[in-house]
Amino acid sequence: MEPKQIKEGYLVKKGTVLNSWNAVWVVLSEDGVEFYKKKTDNTPKGMIPLKGAVLTCPCQDYNKRTFVFKINTVKNQDHYFQASHLEERESWVKDIKRAISCLLGGKKFARKSTRRSIRLPDTVNLSDLYVQMRDQEDGIKELKLEKEKRVYNHCFTGGCVVDWLISKDKARNRPEALMLATGLLNEGFLQPAGDVSKNAVEGGAESAVLDEANAFYYFADSGFFCEGYSSDEDGVLKEEFRGNITKQGCLLKQGHRRKNWKVRKFILRDDPAYIHYYDPSKGDDYLLGSIHLRGSVITAVEFVPDAKRYDVDGNLFEIITSDETHYFLQAATADERKDWIKAIQLVSKTGK
Repeated sequence: MEPKQIKEGYLVKKGTVLNSWNAVWVVLSEDGVEFYKKKTDNTPKGMIPLKGAVLTCPCQDYNKRTFVFKINTVKNQDHYFQASHLEERESWVKDIKRAISCLLGGKKFARKSTRRSIRLPDTVNLSDLYVQMRDQEDGIKELKLEKEKRVYNHCFTGGCVVDWLISKDKARNRPEALMLATGLLNEGFLQPAGDVSKNAVEGGAESAVLDEANAFYYFADSGFFCEGYSSDEDGVLKEEFRGNITKQGCLLKQGHRRKNWKVRKFILRDDPAYIHYYDPSKGDDYLLGSIHLRGSVITAVEFVPDAKRYDVDGNLFEIITSDETHYFLQAATADERKDWIKAIQLVSKTGK
């Protein structure tokens, strides 16, 4: 019998021969991970057997890249993958770990029950803690912080993290709170912003999170924007990046000139209403373009002019901006297309 397919989608993978990182289509089955250059390809570029493999997450081998995990095979080959956002990484890691565990025990793959188990008093669930910290009403408040002519949007200080953990009885004292905060940062839930916090992480300090007012941090899936203050003269954050992130992930986008399709990471922000797209292999510092969505029309389409037939695998939709610019995008599945259209339509109507 053919192995059961468990999961598929776009991830960025480090080359096994060259050190380049490229977006690939990844398919997880019960016994391995296959990756393809394009979703429409019939033959994979490679296959990673999972029997006896070890998964490492978070992976700190490439500290300038976030949301990376590593699969080490029984032949001691390392394969590095990078997700586009935290929730996506957690989903892949959970299913791959489960597949490895099932192979080890000689069982058929089955996801564990989602029923919450009773948490022991001395056991900390960092994922649950992160959700509580992100709570709009009772969590840590995201602020606009300024330092040395630079603007940090959707940020908070290390001291704020410590204060919140103690006030919510998550830690008994400040050293214990710093240990929890460091765990959140090591797992990728928190990210450093600015030289002070980044130097602490790279310096290998006992506590990677600093209990200081000038050490800035941000939630991994927040609206933090890490450009716009790249030089001392540019201290003003662009208005279009001030909105909260409402959706993010990878889609295929058709180029305006060459009409070829490439994988792009999209980040949708609500107010102002913008969707920005990036080269996923280079991260969020490599902005390729932005689309102002106010007054745009977003519809599903079945045909794209000038598209090569073998590059199109269905699930197409189009964004027509108020200035009559057309953008053609391709989702991986019909449900994903539906979700993106719904999210973009809502932002286009409510955002300024």
